[in-house]
Amino acid sequence: MSKKNKKSKNHRKNEITKGIFTVLEKEQDKSFNYKQIAAKIGVTDAHDRNLLIKKLVQLKETKRIIEVSRGSYKAIASTKTYHTGTVDITGRGNAYIVIEGMDDDVFVPFNKLKKAFHKDIVEVYIFPKRKGKKLEGEITKIVERHKKEFVGIVDMQKTFAFIRPTDFRMYTDIFVSQDKIGKATDGDKVIVEITEWPDGRDSPFGKITEVLGKPGEHNTEIHSILAEYGLPYEFPAEIERFASHLDTSIKADDIAKRRDMRDTLTFTIDPKDAKDFDDALSFKVLENGNFEIGIHIADVSHYLQEGTILDDEAYNRATSVYLVDRVVPMLPEVLSNNACSLRPNEEKYTFSAIFELDAQANIKNQWFGRTVINSNERFAYEEAQYIIENEDENIPEDISIRASAYSVSKEVVNAILILDKLAKIMRSSRMQDGAISFDKVEVRFNLNDKSEPTGVYFKEAKAANKLIEEFMLLANKKVAEFIGKQKPTKTFIYRIHDNPNEDKLMALNGIISKFGHKLDFKDKKSISASLNQLLEDVKGKKEQNLVDTLAIRTMSKAVYTTNNIGHYGLAFDYYSHFTSPIRRYPDVMVHRLLQHYLDNGETPKAEIFEEKCKHSSNMEYLASSAERDSIKYMQIKFMQDHENREFVGVISGVTEWGIYVEIIENKCEGMVRIRDIKGDYYNFDQKEYAIVGERTKKIYTLGDEVIVTVKNSDLVKRHLDFSLIGKNE
Repeated sequence: MSKKNKKSKNHRKNEITKGIFTVLEKEQDKSFNYKQIAAKIGVTDAHDRNLLIKKLVQLKETKRIIEVSRGSYKAIASTKTYHTGTVDITGRGNAYIVIEGMDDDVFVPFNKLKKAFHKDIVEVYIFPKRKGKKLEGEITKIVERHKKEFVGIVDMQKTFAFIRPTDFRMYTDIFVSQDKIGKATDGDKVIVEITEWPDGRDSPFGKITEVLGKPGEHNTEIHSILAEYGLPYEFPAEIERFASHLDTSIKADDIAKRRDMRDTLTFTIDPKDAKDFDDALSFKVLENGNFEIGIHIADVSHYLQEGTILDDEAYNRATSVYLVDRVVPMLPEVLSNNACSLRPNEEKYTFSAIFELDAQANIKNQWFGRTVINSNERFAYEEAQYIIENEDENIPEDISIRASAYSVSKEVVNAILILDKLAKIMRSSRMQDGAISFDKVEVRFNLNDKSEPTGVYFKEAKAANKLIEEFMLLANKKVAEFIGKQKPTKTFIYRIHDNPNEDKLMALNGIISKFGHKLDFKDKKSISASLNQLLEDVKGKKEQNLVDTLAIRTMSKAVYTTNNIGHYGLAFDYYSHFTSPIRRYPDVMVHRLLQHYLDNGETPKAEIFEEKCKHSSNMEYLASSAERDSIKYMQIKFMQDHENREFVGVISGVTEWGIYVEIIENKCEGMVRIRDIKGDYYNFDQKEYAIVGERTKKIYTLGDEVIVTVKNSDLVKRHLDFSLIGKNE
């Protein structure tokens, strides 16, 4: 018998075995004879019937099924083989089902997906595990669709259209009848909603709900990114109308209920192109020599009332989305850029955390509550940084957001310098407690008036950024402690961050050892200290971005929850989000709960808020994914104009199909496919994170510097292909 025929016969045996278990375990209280089983799994010819009868006898003899009466078989009821999990479609169309509480994911081949899509919640039947084999199963029921709308390209026929989804994990096109095409034309990029998937049809049926435009056009692609994650790019008309009728005036009777801080020196420090200013700092030297420092946050909850359509919209969005060329706000402009923006020389309602600190940054007193402020100054980070670095009164025109050179009062200069010193003490203390210092370089673009990238630059956190960060962290931490330490326990919204994944840390250690670095696994504090040392050691080196990225991936995801376990990355036992209610809905919930408890309210049910936390965490993940995609899109757009240039890059990833290369000068990442590398045939060495030439034994491994050119740039698929010139010797 040929190898091919033997393999085919074994495959058929396995299919019949799986079919037997599927039938018996789906209805465990019933018994079936071979004819009934054959009918259910589609066995019709004599050869397969004989295989089925033999397999039933074998399974009975090995005690994997039981024979309840002559020729009638039943499943062994004690084995639980049906589970609920989430579908993870691979690039090849197969899937893994991720089941909570199970160490191993369940492999499901393409022909057993039963119309399930990526991220659907499904019921999966798990076949009995064979020795040395991975868990395998088939989907038996779709419990919940993850989404019904997809982005795709119109392929117009005479009387209907097929929509080809742009997501590579969507393995089928979508049929749209002529009456559901709308105004779409051939080649348009559209949003299509799946309405049904009739039995016996190869493709689901759908209707086009929106025409995004022609593929490759800037607004089409940006709107596509948002649509792929189910994120909006404009507010419905009724929401805008509701917001425009809000009373945003400052009233004397409201001021009377608040702590009046309009006469205290107050200022904002933000990016120079910021449009909303949701936090401000106030500074006062007390008679005892200590400092009164206020962290003032826009009082969004004053305007955003529960039960309104505006609040529902804000909750559904849960976060603002920051794309390369625009912000999709959580709140309409009347609030985000006007009423709740702490602009200079305007009275504003705020929710504040006010601390008395001594010169060593020790907290002597604290107060939380509603306030009214009037900001004296608006600073860009560059201006505050200049003051910190020079202790000079005059801010040069070229770094200022102002139209001309400007003299800042000595009082403001003194405040910024003292705040900087206190922030540095607080940061040092956090690091000693085991906080992780992730100062990853962020890619930013210079854009022209058509939103086309003309240059790439890197955003780094300097002292002025860290000053603001430390005082925001202080407010978040102390608000969480204030509620979290009260007895009996009160329902609250925490931002938690679990310990890093040990397997991922070990994998990271294996990779960084190639560059001469290592982690210390002695205890929790040793891991933190060695991670910080690693991040410091790689600064300015070729492997920096690779190591920074991999180190971040070892970390658990920070999420919102009512169940506090602390924040590993910040080394805080209690942490919440209080400081950005303009752009994060959990901060709005924190404000409401804090005021509720300040008013001696009873603790509400945690279950309601836990559900809101899960929604907020999910929306945050979708927003950050869209943000990453927009950066990738803009990088590809930038590289389209540099197709003939040679670039020096670092190998940032190695797979069986190719190597990923990140260009050093602009952080753009693309792929060199193994089949395109000339001069040899290369094999993937998983253990060494390398590809190795069969004939030349030439090795390309993680962290190697190579020279590449752009081979192909695809804006629609957001993919960049490189040609490999060779190593940068």
